[in-house]
Amino acid sequence: MPTPNQGFRHGEQVGAAAAGRTVLDHLAQRFPLASEAEWRDRIERGQVFIGNRPALANDLLRAGLQVSWVRPPWVEPEVPLATAVLYEDADLLAVAKPSGLPTLPAGGEFLEHTLLALVRRRVPEASPMHRLGRGTSGIVLFARTVAARHPLQAAFSDPRTRKVYRALCSGQPDLDAFAVTAPIGEVPYAPLGFLHAAAPGGRPSESQVTVLERRPGESLVDVEIRTGRPHQIRIHLAWADHPLVGDPLYGPGGVPLPGTIALPGAPGYLLHAHRLELAHPRTGAWLCLECQPPPALRVIGAEP
Repeated sequence: MPTPNQGFRHGEQVGAAAAGRTVLDHLAQRFPLASEAEWRDRIERGQVFIGNRPALANDLLRAGLQVSWVRPPWVEPEVPLATAVLYEDADLLAVAKPSGLPTLPAGGEFLEHTLLALVRRRVPEASPMHRLGRGTSGIVLFARTVAARHPLQAAFSDPRTRKVYRALCSGQPDLDAFAVTAPIGEVPYAPLGFLHAAAPGGRPSESQVTVLERRPGESLVDVEIRTGRPHQIRIHLAWADHPLVGDPLYGPGGVPLPGTIALPGAPGYLLHAHRLELAHPRTGAWLCLECQPPPALRVIGAEP
């Protein structure tokens, strides 16, 4: 029988936008994956707190208050838990994440079945410098020390740093190499309230796409991202009318597919963080980290 985790206490500081709302209204709007009835039940069970006291459903919030809620232990969904160390020194740890394993706790389902939890069993002080979507595999870089975090954050902003992904997209692009610069921002999305997608008023974003292999009805591509927006590659390839094969969420135009209720972590697509190049945060030496793509994302006859 699967073993429950240890449970978790979530918390946040109330912002100005939530001031004047009731606790129930705020939590139901802020976290719509649980219904209003479910939030009311949690409050009545004494699992929601304002500061250190149990909250009432009609308590009014003001900016600066701390709201928290306790989730009792639960059995997490089964996910792949096999990882591999790609690089390690006193400052850095690069780990291969399998598709299906969340990088961080998210979505209310995962706590211990995450890459962060697995890595911290070995290196308790490790902090991820970026994240991959649940369905994305490949390199995730961790800072092993507090001192390494700030230089690593700076390295990720350095224009010399290269982040290259391998993907299988639908259709046949007209060009063998092209750029996608569609801005990315939040759009309304009923299952979550909002979702990152292509949006005219969004943040500037840039992806460079190179076709490696053309297959019947689909293409194998490398995508180098010059910016790091949420779900950028999925959105940009969909915007270019070549959504990832099997993506249950993003369709042509880089927006949610009509009628979909898929969450961003829903699997089905093939996307892999293949290569990461950056300056070492302490020595300045240039690091080239690679993680072999899964078989479906390898050039036929070119990669073992």
